[in-house]
Amino acid sequence: MVQPPFQKEGREMKKQLSIRTMTSVAVLSAVAFVLAFFEFPVPLSPSFARMDLSDFPALIGAFAFGPIAGILIELVKNLLGLFSTATSGVGELANFLMGASFVATAGLIYKLHKTKKMALIGGIIGSVVMGIVAALANYFILLPLFEQFMPLDQVIASFGAFIPFIKTKLDVVLYNAFPFNLLKGLVITGFTMLVYKRIRPLLKGKE
Repeated sequence: MVQPPFQKEGREMKKQLSIRTMTSVAVLSAVAFVLAFFEFPVPLSPSFARMDLSDFPALIGAFAFGPIAGILIELVKNLLGLFSTATSGVGELANFLMGASFVATAGLIYKLHKTKKMALIGGIIGSVVMGIVAALANYFILLPLFEQFMPLDQVIASFGAFIPFIKTKLDVVLYNAFPFNLLKGLVITGFTMLVYKRIRPLLKGKE
């Protein structure tokens, strides 16, 4: 049975879009992996508490191709991180949970209605979600990990040296992990809002 020309053209277009999507996701994953090495100190925190902006390419991917693409970029970034991990994969797991919650939330909201306003709303809500997940990840994963290297009381005291009213493990996540991951998400959202329109045509081509 001979297929109509428009059906063949449609299949060929879908194939090209799929290849472009996979290529773009791979490139964004590589950029995210590289950015993960450029860490900076978290304000009002001890030296071992550091952040990076590796979620930026994942948010770009989530806006351009949907939340699944953003999650995939976060996954690939952290799988690559396993080759140089100093935490036996525990830190990468926590990083994936935090980053994926951020880009999935923002990407899903933006997918519902693709406007600049919804992108901003998605980024803000995604930042709040990441802050909450970061608090949980720090409480149940990262702080117990740090406890393998120094007593928990000493870990808490190291945060208390910067924020005096931090006295317990819960205080650490409420007054440090949550607000600074919220801030991180907002900064990445703001940066994405500035550059997304310029980057999008490079990723998706002319539509």
